[in-house]
Amino acid sequence: MLPLTEWETQLASRYPNAHLLQTASWGRLKSAFGWKAECLQTDEAGTLLLFRPLPFGFSVGYLPRGPIPSTTGALADLLPSIDRLCRSRRAAFLSIEPDWSDEDTARDELRRQGFQPGIHTIQPPRTILVDLRGSEDDLLSRMKPKTRYNIRLAARHEVTVSSSGDIAAFARLMGTTGLRDSFAVHSEAYYRSAFAAFRPHQTVELLLASYRGEILSGLMAFAQGARAWYLYGASSNLHREVMAPYLLQWEAMRWARGLGCAQYDLWGIPDAEENDLEAQFAGREDGLWGVYRFKRGFGGRVWRSVGTWDRIYNQALYLVYRLWIARRQREAT
Repeated sequence: MLPLTEWETQLASRYPNAHLLQTASWGRLKSAFGWKAECLQTDEAGTLLLFRPLPFGFSVGYLPRGPIPSTTGALADLLPSIDRLCRSRRAAFLSIEPDWSDEDTARDELRRQGFQPGIHTIQPPRTILVDLRGSEDDLLSRMKPKTRYNIRLAARHEVTVSSSGDIAAFARLMGTTGLRDSFAVHSEAYYRSAFAAFRPHQTVELLLASYRGEILSGLMAFAQGARAWYLYGASSNLHREVMAPYLLQWEAMRWARGLGCAQYDLWGIPDAEENDLEAQFAGREDGLWGVYRFKRGFGGRVWRSVGTWDRIYNQALYLVYRLWIARRQREAT
């Protein structure tokens, strides 16, 4: 096992394009909120794992968007070390969400290596990936006409977008958005810790959009290697006619391009096939459907990961977990 400082060095030298959720900074963030971060490395591969304690000395393990490199061979190489670590932590099971496309070969390989489909998705499996390559005019030309119009409309209304460290203002916006759109948000302490974990490397940006002196919208974007991610975003209920969130996203993409990123991950849309997304988005407001209506306009492509897969170490505890998840899902419907 490696300490996070050593893992950070290894990422910089061997895996500069690792997924954001495999970074030492992500490990530090999650360590501040109930998880324990552990790093494993062999000659051929490495990974960050997270463990959350359960009662009576047990735990659950989670491997987010790894291993590194992002191949089935890397996972096979690491599995003996992963198993030893999980058993030493008395993990009931390990959930893994590889950064792999959802293809038959990936699913077949996960089954061959002893994983089974998980019943609880942790990160959104489906997203929109925006290609940042080319000129700014190229990017705008790939967007939907209405999105281009809204970006320019916000500029005409003199909406301003600025880099900020005002986490409290951002957290207030998140609270407003969560109430309006009925989804859970993190605490102000979490956003503050996320900003602090990545800020030393200049791989996080908090952007706030204002109109006539009032903050209307904000987002927190992250970068790692050639990719950037829009993880957290919020807007107020005021002056929605000036389209501040559109200009805000455009400026976030410009920030990512300035760091050399070639891809901007919009992070989370309904987990439905693209034909269904296009057929239904205009008439649905539940879940992430309103989010999809907004994000689809930026000209990206829909992409789905292989999803969540579980490796079981304690069958009895895993059965209890499945029953608990099933009850939560029933209560949510």
